Amino acid sequence: MSGATPIDGVILYDKPRDISSHDVVYRVRRALPRRTRVGHAGTLDPFATGLLLVLVGRGTRAQRFLMGLEKTYETIARFGAVSTTGDSEGEIAETGRVPAGDLALPTGLVRQRPPAYSALRVDGERAYARARRGEQVELPEREVTVHAFDELWRDGDRRAFAIRCSSGTYVRSLVADLGDAYCEELRRTAIGPFDVADADPERIVPLDEALARIMPSVRLEGDLARRASHGVAVPGSGEEEGPVRLVDGEGLIAIAEPRTGPDGEPTLKPVVGLRG
Repeated sequence: MSGATPIDGVILYDKPRDISSHDVVYRVRRALPRRTRVGHAGTLDPFATGLLLVLVGRGTRAQRFLMGLEKTYETIARFGAVSTTGDSEGEIAETGRVPAGDLALPTGLVRQRPPAYSALRVDGERAYARARRGEQVELPEREVTVHAFDELWRDGDRRAFAIRCSSGTYVRSLVADLGDAYCEELRRTAIGPFDVADADPERIVPLDEALARIMPSVRLEGDLARRASHGVAVPGSGEEEGPVRLVDGEGLIAIAEPRTGPDGEPTLKPVVGLRG
């Protein structure tokens, strides 16, 4: 990463197997100037591969808008066995129960229980830490949305699936709910409009370019731009349906959300400052 590279933005990183998302953040941080903030927009388990959005500089301020994007995965499921972790890294117990024929693949709203070996916190501690100590961990069910769930191929006791789902969906749980099965391989191929095919660990996508893929812009001039840079709401058109980028001739000012003013007028309230 050269010194001329902008340091506010998003890196599309193709995470390899057997390293954590935190390891990727550490690698990126070491390659950037000291005190550059670095984070990510959605954890991938160490056994999983694929797209990780690494946030750099002011890009870390936009984390929640990127984390909420839908995800696309490809997974290879092995049937006839179960795993304590829902994946190939757990203790495997053979059952021999392999389904024949087509499976009922759930789409739409789905209630699922996150696996005990997940990064969710229980009383301030990661669930997987408790599970590894042998403690019983039962996480509450949650409702997620599965937009698409398609079988790609089958071969003996293995089947491959492509899944497009809402943020917060656990593919390991989706696979386990199909029968005696676990995820042998898991790869995240897309996050919203960002595709793993475009991954380049050496390129920081400028923040405005990255955010332009997920939200429209509203251009401001003069006093309105100055007010927005100080977090003051500015007039909206009433047609905004979600977050927008507020910009002026110098670039990004803030991410704003539509609000209703005291007299019922539409406004845009800056919720994430991106200047200074």
